[in-house]
Amino acid sequence: MRRMILASSAVAAVLLLAGCAASGGSSSAPSGIVAPAQGAKEGSASDGGLAGDAATTDQSVITTGWITVTVDDPAAATDDAVALVESLDGRIDSRTQQAGSDDQRASAQLTIRVPADAVDKTIDELKKLGTVEQVSLSSTDVTLQVRDLDAQIKALQASVDRLLALVDQAATTADLVELETAISDRQGQLDGLKSQREYLADQIDYSTITLDLQEKGALAPSVPGDFWSGLATGWAALTAGLAGFVVALGFFIPFLIPLAVIAAIVVLIVLLARRGGKKPRTPAPPAPPVP
Repeated sequence: MRRMILASSAVAAVLLLAGCAASGGSSSAPSGIVAPAQGAKEGSASDGGLAGDAATTDQSVITTGWITVTVDDPAAATDDAVALVESLDGRIDSRTQQAGSDDQRASAQLTIRVPADAVDKTIDELKKLGTVEQVSLSSTDVTLQVRDLDAQIKALQASVDRLLALVDQAATTADLVELETAISDRQGQLDGLKSQREYLADQIDYSTITLDLQEKGALAPSVPGDFWSGLATGWAALTAGLAGFVVALGFFIPFLIPLAVIAAIVVLIVLLARRGGKKPRTPAPPAPPVP
């Protein structure tokens, strides 16, 4: 019995120390298990992964770009762009193609992912597909964000490892349940941070370039070629105009009705005022008799 009391006291003391050294863990965790001990955070600052000369000199940059090119055949240019990306160990995240019609030119849009050190070469090769209309490149420094994520991941991993080591020392069921709850909560946070870090690493390692391919030439004017096509075009224009007029009329009717009522009231008031202001004419005196 005495040994059990001593073991429970030791577990409680360790949990209390972990809570005292916390730096802002989840509020849903038990009060006795909040954050990793301070020693783990100091270790993360002294290890070579995040601190030191290497961490201060390395820079994490996300590069994105946009290029618009007019080409003779967007479909063929798309195939050439895909072959180029594959030769540079890149990939195509999305690919959209639109066929040409009477009122729009053929086009294609690709979202290209290439290694960050191959961006300049990719842009130079894409310019050879046709006539360049627009090129835009931008870079975002995310070094601080990467270091912050790495520090949080390292601290949470140390906390999870420490809590797992305490499971074997749990003396009571309550202690075991409390530890398992804290481990589950911390593991969920850790997995979320790792997912963010993997996404950020992918954005850093592979730059994103949006390629917009447009077909050369202007759209042919849609002019009727004979009498019947002209008649059909005119009839279509007439029906479209009438439909537009009906729609406009339906839109304005709710406004016209109140205005008409107000106008009628104003006209009625004016008429009544004119009638009330008229004075009866006095009869003219009779003309004197002619001698």
